[in-house]
Formats: sequence, C-alpha cells, structure tokens
Amino acid sequence: MAAAEGTFGVGETHGILWRDEHVIHAASDALGWRSAYASLQRERPYEDEYRAVPDHLVILHRDGPVGVGRVLGAARRHRTVPPGGLFILPGGMDFGVRLEGRLESLHVYVRDSVLREVAAESGAGDPAHLSLVPRLGEQDALIEQLMIGLGEALDADEPGTPVYADTLARALAARLLRRHSSRAGTRAASPVRGALPRATVARVCEAMAARLQAPLGLDDLAAVAGLSASHFARGFRAATGLPPHRYLMRLRVERAQVLLRATDRPIADVALDCGFAHQEHLTRVFARLAGCTPAAWRRAVRT
Repeated sequence: MAAAEGTFGVGETHGILWRDEHVIHAASDALGWRSAYASLQRERPYEDEYRAVPDHLVILHRDGPVGVGRVLGAARRHRTVPPGGLFILPGGMDFGVRLEGRLESLHVYVRDSVLREVAAESGAGDPAHLSLVPRLGEQDALIEQLMIGLGEALDADEPGTPVYADTLARALAARLLRRHSSRAGTRAASPVRGALPRATVARVCEAMAARLQAPLGLDDLAAVAGLSASHFARGFRAATGLPPHRYLMRLRVERAQVLLRATDRPIADVALDCGFAHQEHLTRVFARLAGCTPAAWRRAVRT
C-alpha cells in the first residue's frame, strides 16, 4: 500500500516487511503518520543482512520464546527472546539477523529527527552527541505499552489518529532516550570536551551487553574503543555521565530484571548469569539501583 505524500512509508524502512514469507496484518503506510512507521505481522524463520537506514527500529515480540541471532559489525549475539522482549536497532547501523522460529511481531520505526527534537526539548543534552544502545531480548514495560498503543492505532479509522500516533511516537522516543541511550539514567548536562563519539559509545555498550557474564575490565572496554584505558574512561564518562563500571552494573541489573520477570530461576543462578560474583553481590547492587531486593522486585512485577 502506498504511503500518502509526506508520511513515513515502508520504502523508508529496512525492507524486512517485503519478505515473501512474512504475512502483514496491518501497517501505517496510508494513515498519514509522520513521526513513526508501524506494522503488525507474522514472521517466519529467515536470515538476512540489511543496510542502515537513518531512523530507529524497535521490534516487540508478541509471542515466543524464539531464538534470534544478531550481527552488528564484528559483534555477534544470540538470545532466546521471550514474549515482551525487544529488539532495538539504532539508526545508521548495518545489521544481520537470523529468526529461528515463527513470530508475531510489532515493528515501529521512530524518526531520527523526532528523537533529536525530543532530546532537545527535554534537556537530555546535546542531541548531536546522543546515541541509542542496541538491545536484544531486554524488556521494558513502558515501551511495551507504548508499542501496543501504536499497534492498536493501526485499526483506528479516525481523523485524530495521526496526532495520537505522533504523541505516542514522541513518548516512545523519550523513553528510548531515558533508558536505552548513551545518556540513559543520567541528568541533563552540557556537552563536555573530550566525550567519545556516539558510534564509539554504542559499540562499547554493545560489547558490554554481549559479555555481561564475563569479567570485564577497563582495559577490555578500552580495547573495544581503540583507546588507552585513561583516555577511554574520561571520554566514556564525558559522553554518558557515568564511569564505565557503573554503566556496566546498570546493564547487569537490567538483565537480571528480565530473568527475574520471565523465569523462575533461583536468584543465585540469575546473579551468576548476569556477571555478579554471587547472590549477595547482586542483591547489594540491585537494591542500590532499583530500590528493593531482587526477591521483592520479582514479587512486585508478578502480582
């Protein structure tokens, strides 16, 4: 279906929806949406590579679990993604993907210009120095609800739907900046001299996420950036507002939250799987960042 003039159409996406094996249930091409593109589909197993587009892709897994492999440059990851899991791909990145089973999914592309506008309006820092962090399988309840709202809007034949979709897209952009960007969890700050380029920050964050179980030292992360340890530490903190080890701890806690919510595994096993030395180590860091113990958090999200 052709997009109306000036709207965000499928021709501006990676082209995943053009695959013959996929069945499209609904898409926003002719709905007049400008800030986002959305589609609901049944995906069948496939493997392919795609060239970068400037806008940001978020995929919500509506069923599962299903195995997914992803390639970003030399970095390879594989996850068994549960229902509610997310695939976040920042704009400007070539990538490869392998889907190992059938999947009901919701794809949403958010305009890069919208992300930059939201960053500037919210005081999140210099928009030119912000970058999203790739995610594979992580869960975010707020993003899930915003995505569901956009999916439901695909069936709304009302004059105000484009405005509603634009509002949801901007709320989604704000959440991505707050929780899934190089400045996630930090206060707004003026640009700092010596900050790492956003592509370098994204590459390091991806390496962190891919190796959460491994003991990662400053030298390991600096090697990913191609810098000395001292230069890297200063530049990473200038770009993100956090020293590398604190950023890594936050990623490990986020991974622990996914496992605590989606599985019944013992907390001690979750701790080891997320790179913590033992359960007490996880509990101490988790309580500091999340405000409660892992056991209390698991009870709260399951009630």
